[in-house]
Amino acid sequence: MTVEIPKEKYTSSVRQVTIGATADEGGTRTHTLTIGGETCMPFLLHEGETPNRPALALEIRDRRPEDWSELLIETWGDVIDDPVAWAKAAEEAGADLIYLKLSTTTSDGEPNTPENAKKIVRQVLETSGLPLAVIGPGQADLDNELIVAVAEEGKGERLLLGLCEENNYRTIVAAALAHDHLVQSKTPMDVNLSKQLIILIHDMGMPLERIVMDPTTGALGYGIEYGYSVMERLRLAALQGDTMTQQPMIVTPGEETWKVKESKVGDGVPDTWGDWKQRALDWEAITATAIIHSGADLIVLRHPETLKRVRSLIDDLIQPQTA
Repeated sequence: MTVEIPKEKYTSSVRQVTIGATADEGGTRTHTLTIGGETCMPFLLHEGETPNRPALALEIRDRRPEDWSELLIETWGDVIDDPVAWAKAAEEAGADLIYLKLSTTTSDGEPNTPENAKKIVRQVLETSGLPLAVIGPGQADLDNELIVAVAEEGKGERLLLGLCEENNYRTIVAAALAHDHLVQSKTPMDVNLSKQLIILIHDMGMPLERIVMDPTTGALGYGIEYGYSVMERLRLAALQGDTMTQQPMIVTPGEETWKVKESKVGDGVPDTWGDWKQRALDWEAITATAIIHSGADLIVLRHPETLKRVRSLIDDLIQPQTA
């Protein structure tokens, strides 16, 4: 007896966005990264196409982070004191994109400056051929000051710049427009807020093909169910033709999972929690896996071993389409 597998039929697709520029395109990247383009929900390849696999980025900082788990510090070793060496290590670990977060202060405790941000970005660009994302430290005035300088320094490289949030997006969008970059929007977990910010950024003249949407997620056990639901609804709306929800989605499970107790604490926890390192890696990998299934296109991780695990998962799930 033949069993017919029911299929959903969608009328639209996720928008494709390309980050980075090669020499032929005015930049210096060895290759570009294109995300999005799906015509179906994740890995339901019998219902549509996924022309671009979910991409994996590794987060680095412009100085040794003071709030990272000692497991991460130990894993990265000495390169964590040198953003240039760190970028090279991230590339060698298999990242598709370098995700550079700037700090409020330099390694000697002085306030970060536009000149320092420009120098770091230039050095990273000269060291790694990967597409590059650069975001500010999360303070509106300083974010604007640093990212404007980064936009000038990286002109022609089609950097992904952020973060564009509801109350602080105009300056970063204007800088990205002036120097031909892309922007990362970020909103709390809410479908309407995500959509509204895309509209506001687009109204400034930013083409939709240069906007990547961060709807925010929670870690496993810390709100991931709600984050998953929001992302799934955004993806379904995109496939059903809602133009302002069709941006590829970027999410940061590395940032979310490495700040929760299960990943940060090795002592004083129940024995049933098991080995600390194994638990921490599982937390990041499981969180990333869940959000990939909700429709994420670009996933930012912190541990290189997690990247290997998630890469293997994506390979296995995509394989039926290419077999």
